[in-house]
Amino acid sequence: MQGIIACRLVGYNNAMCLIVLAWQSHPDYPLILVANRDEYYRRPTADAQFWADDSRILGGRDLQAGGTWLGVRKDGRWAAVTNYREGATATAPRSRGELTSAFLKTEQPLTEYATSVMREGPRYGGFNLLLGEDDQLLYCSNRQPNPHHLQAGIHSLSNHLLDTPWPKAQHAREALAKQICAVEPDPVELLACLQRDEPYPDELLPNTGVGIELERLLSPPFIRSESYGTRCSTVLMKHRSGRIRFLEQGYQQGGTPGERREFVIEQGNQ
Repeated sequence: MQGIIACRLVGYNNAMCLIVLAWQSHPDYPLILVANRDEYYRRPTADAQFWADDSRILGGRDLQAGGTWLGVRKDGRWAAVTNYREGATATAPRSRGELTSAFLKTEQPLTEYATSVMREGPRYGGFNLLLGEDDQLLYCSNRQPNPHHLQAGIHSLSNHLLDTPWPKAQHAREALAKQICAVEPDPVELLACLQRDEPYPDELLPNTGVGIELERLLSPPFIRSESYGTRCSTVLMKHRSGRIRFLEQGYQQGGTPGERREFVIEQGNQ
């Protein structure tokens, strides 16, 4: 069965698969974000680090297309992207990872950048994009008409539109809601929000056109298979003082924990 699923994954292209975030919901941390990046194990990837070509930017990097699924700048500007699952994947001329990396490199205001992204939307596969800076958080997708600013609360983003109640997204939201009750949330404990690897019952799964076997494989927050799975989990926390904490836990084939990297950016350390 794993071999059959692996064959059906050929041509399936995925950036980060699941993001859950508490936006302006904690007294000291206006942003608490936890995310899993799911990808082929064979796809070359750089672990989280400050980029050699722009030392302001911290994040992992897709070494095949050059973009990133999640990154943050020393001044607090950040971006994350997921794909939009819709069955057979058509080849698009541009990589979705460009959307995040270009935002981190520019000084263009959020709304202006999102407008330009929407104009260029047809050149990318289906995407969901989060753009953050200071007290602003904007969401846009080339599978719906208009960008919009997020209201305070706990939000989830998987491979459909923002806050679509897929089982794994609902699980992640509930898990994060419990974690942010702590006065000082622990980044390591936050990782547990996205560690469930048990598939959900068939009757709860969406029908995105990829077949029931693949729907099952992709249904939990943490994915394991021979060729494709959760490659890393990331926690991004922004304190009201401006301090940024960034934790990345890598995973090897089959979900075995790999290297853990942690970074702290103090206000003014730019």
